[in-house]
Amino acid sequence: MITGANSGLGLETALAVAGAGARVVMACRDPGRAEEALARVRAASPSAVVETLALDLASIASIRAATKELRERLPHIDVLVNNAGVMAIPKRATADGFEMQLGTNHLGHFAWTGLLLDRVLSAPAGRVVTVSSMVHHRGKMAWDDLMGDKSYSEWAAYNQSKLANLLFMYELDRRLRKAGSRVKSVACHPGYAATNLQGVGPALSGSSFMGTIMKIGNKLFAQSAEAGAWPTLYAACGEDIEGGDYTGPGGFQEMSGEAVKVPTNKRAQSEEDQARLWALSEELTGVKYMFGAAV
Repeated sequence: MITGANSGLGLETALAVAGAGARVVMACRDPGRAEEALARVRAASPSAVVETLALDLASIASIRAATKELRERLPHIDVLVNNAGVMAIPKRATADGFEMQLGTNHLGHFAWTGLLLDRVLSAPAGRVVTVSSMVHHRGKMAWDDLMGDKSYSEWAAYNQSKLANLLFMYELDRRLRKAGSRVKSVACHPGYAATNLQGVGPALSGSSFMGTIMKIGNKLFAQSAEAGAWPTLYAACGEDIEGGDYTGPGGFQEMSGEAVKVPTNKRAQSEEDQARLWALSEELTGVKYMFGAAV
């Protein structure tokens, strides 16, 4: 189950696992782009069992509708890949009034995972894979201004959301272990991968200069989206992956290279911040996690 599977890392992940014989559900916000991506996966793997699901992570109502539909389709989910996201966009709000980057990248996936957790618990050895970023090293949780109402910076908000991804991953893993579950909560990052994600912010802000800079950077320095998906695939399928592991490229400054286990920073490892964000996320989304017997 992959969110944001219509392009970039999500699509490359879908292509790989469908080609390996997995049943794949591609959750996408745009129905037209979802159908194009579905056709591409089926063309690459004609015998693949692959389908789409409408999901807008910037809307709790959409998340609840999507999870209800998915629960009717699937008795269990082996791997839940929380991949979708937005990056460095101008200030705007989700349907529920959250700052868009924190709301989509973290809060949307928090609600999504919580509403599907019983299906992951029902799998023989389920995994939740959260896609973060190497910029989490620059991230700080603005506890007194999480939504950027007092002061907003496109990149600071993005960095915060990627740090939040790791705080969530660690807290979920700890709660799963406390409950005696076999489900593993892990995370990954793609390094510097050329996807359309880099162009969204400049396009929304109307900055042709930044759009050009992003294109040049992608061409000169970035690895392909296919290579960027390797850490996701390792986190999702690696036999030596344990709960709390974080994977990324093993090359220079983790920008590219073979997928390996990599470290997170001290802020991501703060148990106090992990618990604090979890409590706030439950309050904001209205989603409470149930770690007991799957239903």
